[in-house]
Amino acid sequence: MKFTAPLVGGRLEKRYKRFLADVVLEDGSAVTAHCANPGSMLGLKEPGSRVWLSLSDNPKRKLKYSWEVIEADGALVGINTAHPNKLVEEALEAGRIDGLSGYASLRREVKYGKNSRIDILLESDTGAKTYVEVKNVHLMRRPGLAEFPDSVTARGAKHLGELADMVAEGHRAAMVFLVQRPDCDRLSLASDIDPTYAAAFAAARAAGVEVYAIGCDVRLDGIDAIRPVTLEIA
Repeated sequence: MKFTAPLVGGRLEKRYKRFLADVVLEDGSAVTAHCANPGSMLGLKEPGSRVWLSLSDNPKRKLKYSWEVIEADGALVGINTAHPNKLVEEALEAGRIDGLSGYASLRREVKYGKNSRIDILLESDTGAKTYVEVKNVHLMRRPGLAEFPDSVTARGAKHLGELADMVAEGHRAAMVFLVQRPDCDRLSLASDIDPTYAAAFAAARAAGVEVYAIGCDVRLDGIDAIRPVTLEIA
């Protein structure tokens, strides 16, 4: 995934109201950027951190800047949760996720379950379906170990139950964790942050939901999901 234009650098002043971030650009001007990330962003919102923003030319947008990347722990980390579905789609089409390759078609945001939409629906030549839910990951509390979630996510637990329902109906279902940081090669659950999600995850796996993880190369010109990430989940 390539950014459509060069990113604009600056320093983070604060992230607030979940979706807003005040940034002082390299030219000294102050802007408020959209932060497309509903999580806590634990460890990724320290004032003074170097950040990079994309600039939209859409005249209808109230906030022309969007926060894309932060430098944390010596690495570039992608924080925009609007990108993971696209990144996983590209990885699937390139055959980079073992176990989820060779499908005839791929569709995004398809209605299923009880008034929900699946992130990606894969279908084989025979019509067999695999329902794929994508989760963005960028929490690192120990070197090399990515963790999910970074805050309580009732919605995430709901998605796990819906994937298990698809398995019960005779389909395949998979959770793909996309790690938007290059300094992690392992993934675990942050059970201390959301024990309810951890319990729902265990139940979904027991029901037959498959789990995959892939890591990203994060650059200032784009992001690509290309690296294997080892699951360390009991």
